[in-house]
Amino acid sequence: MSLKGRVAIVTGGAARIGAAMVSALADEGMPVCIHYGRSREAAEELAVRLAATGAKVTTVSADLRESDASAVKIVDHCLQTLGPPDVLICSASIFEPGELTTTFDDEWDRYLAIHLKAPAALCREFVRTRAPGKRQHILMMLDGRVLRPGPGHLAYAVSKCALASLARILAQELAPDVQVNGIAPGAILPPEGTSEDHLRRAEAKIPLRRRGNPGDIVQTMLYLLRSDFVTGQIVAVTGGEEL
Repeated sequence: MSLKGRVAIVTGGAARIGAAMVSALADEGMPVCIHYGRSREAAEELAVRLAATGAKVTTVSADLRESDASAVKIVDHCLQTLGPPDVLICSASIFEPGELTTTFDDEWDRYLAIHLKAPAALCREFVRTRAPGKRQHILMMLDGRVLRPGPGHLAYAVSKCALASLARILAQELAPDVQVNGIAPGAILPPEGTSEDHLRRAEAKIPLRRRGNPGDIVQTMLYLLRSDFVTGQIVAVTGGEEL
């Protein structure tokens, strides 16, 4: 399936893996709406760089903690600037350590809003734009932890597991016109605020004995978006770490 001309929304698309996906979509000839939270400078720099190559891009800021309002704002902005979206990629994420004894209402509310409620609201507004007979794709950016949960990042892991369940449920609810899948990255980039040593230590636990890179995620994304017979799947891009 050709992606050229199909319109995409990418949340958290200003930096890191989100930016790599935005760039790849633009390279495919897709107009892209880049959502950002606080990364205004990075989002605008990315948009200018891509526009210089002839890509159609736009940026929109929204606080995903305000799930319903942000979903309406993002989708409406896309409609007004690029047209009805064909692809929604929920990539915005937060990542902090936390255990049961240190996780309280504020942390639960923040993680569930950004990782679950906002993606659900975005999916609702996104599918409302679908014209009869037109197909849409939704991708949820997850984490290898959804396949093998472990301690240390309680609210993060639980909210990502909830997002994986949302993907599987929506794949059934929105079929046959909307395909919904998830990508679960492993050791790709070091968490913000950490060094490369963080991933070097992780390599020993990976069967392939090496880390991945954003290009591995991009190739998985493109495969899923081009497919017309894959839905409800969580694709691990982990080097086998969850095994």
